[in-house]
Amino acid sequence: MKVAFTSTTGEIIDEHFGQCTSFHVWEIGPDEAFLVTKVGAITTGGDEEDRIAARASALADCAIVYTMQIGGPAAAKLVAKMIHPMKTGTEVPVAEIVAKLQEVLRGNPPPWLKKAMNKSAAPSFADDDME
Repeated sequence: MKVAFTSTTGEIIDEHFGQCTSFHVWEIGPDEAFLVTKVGAITTGGDEEDRIAARASALADCAIVYTMQIGGPAAAKLVAKMIHPMKTGTEVPVAEIVAKLQEVLRGNPPPWLKKAMNKSAAPSFADDDME
């Protein structure tokens, strides 16, 4: 499954969802994990709601977003796209979260994580494909 992290360096979760400049996206499975890409965050244009919606759309193929902080409206936009927001509250090493996720994936993941994993496996349809 793909997991995004708000991080200035890619090593520590150290940014707020609404203020980060990029997302580091990892592919995480029970036995291996690797950085897939770095996605630039939308930081200009439109109002705050438009920027939040654009960020959520840019992360549409992610199952989870780990961030230090996230506001209610931004979290709601992620949930609406079936992306699970996870707030750390403090700076946490990305490697620590990756290791914990792998450990859970090797065991019996909780229902919310199973649902997130299935999202990554299911084909996605863009809103404009439904016309």
